Amino acid sequence: MSISVLREVKPRERKRKIIDELIEIMGSHKTIALVDISGLRALQFQRLRSSLRGRVQIKVAKNSLIRKAIEELKEKRGIDLSQLKDLLTGQLAVLASNLSPFEVYALLEKNKVPAKARPGDIAIKDVVIPAGNTGIPAGPALSLFKKFKIPVKVEEGSIHVTKDTVVVKAGEAIPAEIAELLGKLGIEPMEAGLSIKVAFYEGRLFKVEDLKIDVEAYKKRITDAFTNALSLAVNAIFMTRESAPYIISKAFMEAMNLAVNACYPTRETIGYIIMKAHAQAVALSNLVRL
Repeated sequence: MSISVLREVKPRERKRKIIDELIEIMGSHKTIALVDISGLRALQFQRLRSSLRGRVQIKVAKNSLIRKAIEELKEKRGIDLSQLKDLLTGQLAVLASNLSPFEVYALLEKNKVPAKARPGDIAIKDVVIPAGNTGIPAGPALSLFKKFKIPVKVEEGSIHVTKDTVVVKAGEAIPAEIAELLGKLGIEPMEAGLSIKVAFYEGRLFKVEDLKIDVEAYKKRITDAFTNALSLAVNAIFMTRESAPYIISKAFMEAMNLAVNACYPTRETIGYIIMKAHAQAVALSNLVRL
């Protein structure tokens, strides 16, 4: 009887601990995201978590426990993340951070780890088999190297690649035989990372397509908008901290031009008036001589 009770309590305590940890994490950060971890191997996940430490917190849990934590978070702390409940499908982890969701997305895109190729994967860059000793014994494998036109020679019973060779170009699908060969050579041409499914920030949901921003293009749009707004403000004589220097400079130049053309002498214009008069006198003199 006592043994069966112990067996019942331990899983409950473990679940309770996970829920409490989720409540603490989700209740103490500005951005809460659900990230897809399907396909990630344990070692890859550990590397990712290590590279992101200090900037984000990640907690893996069953969707049912995440749902329970969201419900209790609202009851106990008044923090409403209920919009995430309907999106709890697939193999997920909770990611929490005080960075904005845009910064989190950029951070995850920059922090990816090498991954083995699987048949049908699309190469993200040229896949190269480097020159050197492959460590693969000469035998049936030789025909595979020849099939994909990889130059080799046999030395001391081992296959040596004689020249760096591109076996799959960026954007092409990786054949099953190449994927197998890359695995034997320890080459990991793909990338694995955490993929945001949805993020919650300041009462709003952000899907992954909302977070994909071309930073350079966005900067250009802001720069163009600022330039256009500044030009409009200057031409409309609308004073702001940014437009005032240009408006004053433009007004000064227009006043100078008017004063010089009207031969109105001031400390600023007298030099230009004399220069203009001199130029006109020289031109008139040349005409008289003709």
